[in-house]
Amino acid sequence: MRLEGKVAIVTGGAAGIGRGIAELFAQHGARVFALDSNAAGIEQVCGEIRGSGGVARAFAGDVRRADDMGKVVEAAIGEFGQIDILINNAGIYPRLSFLEMTGAEWDRIHDTNLKGTYHGTRLVIPHMVEKRSGKIVNISSVTFFLGLRNLTHYISSKGAIVGFTRALAREMGPHGIHVNCITPGAVEVESEKAVATPEQVAAIVALQSLQRRIVPLDIARACLFLCTELSDGLTGQTLNVDGGWVMH
Repeated sequence: MRLEGKVAIVTGGAAGIGRGIAELFAQHGARVFALDSNAAGIEQVCGEIRGSGGVARAFAGDVRRADDMGKVVEAAIGEFGQIDILINNAGIYPRLSFLEMTGAEWDRIHDTNLKGTYHGTRLVIPHMVEKRSGKIVNISSVTFFLGLRNLTHYISSKGAIVGFTRALAREMGPHGIHVNCITPGAVEVESEKAVATPEQVAAIVALQSLQRRIVPLDIARACLFLCTELSDGLTGQTLNVDGGWVMH
C-alpha cells in the first residue's frame, strides 16, 4: 500500500497503459481520478476498481480541452483537498506517411499528446506548488530514440514530452515537485492490432533483450516507483521500459 492516502489523476485510463496504472495505483491505496474520451470504458474500469475495494472516480473528457481536465482537478481537490500524483498518459499513435500528412492531422496528434500533457500539468501545478510536494509522470515513447517511418507527427510530439519533462523538473524542483518521464516500448494493448501485424510485433520482440511482450503492468510498476518515496532522489529523468530494445 505504497500510495495509501494519496490522490492520483490518470489520463487515458480506459484501456492499455492508463488502465494498468489506474488499477495498480488503486491496489496500492491511491484514490484514483481517471479521465478518458471513452465514457463507457472509463466507467467500466473505475467500476471494477471500486468492486475490488479501491477508490476510483470516472470522468469522460478530452485532454485537448482544458475545461475537461479542470473538472477532474476540481473534483479531486473538492473531495479530498489534495492532488499528489499526475500521470499524463493519454495519447494517440496513428500511422501516416509525412507526404500524406495534413496540417490538421499534425495538429490533432500534437494537441492530444503534447498539449493534453500541458493542460493537465498546468492545472495541477499551482496546487502542488502550494503544498510543496507532488509527483508528475509523463508518458513518452521509445520511438523518440529510434525514429521510425510513418510516425513523424507522433514521434515529434513524444520527443517534446521528454524536453518538457526536463525543463519543468528544473523549475519545479525548488518547490519539492518531482517530474519524470517513461518511454514505453512495444506494449501489448488492444489498440496495437490496428497498427501492427503479429509478424511486425514478433520482429520487435526479437530485438528486445527480454524475449517476451511488454505489458501495461510493466509500465504501471515503473510509474509506481516514480510516484513513491523510492524515487525521491530522481527528477527530470526518462525511464525506458522496453524489454531492453533500446539501451538508454
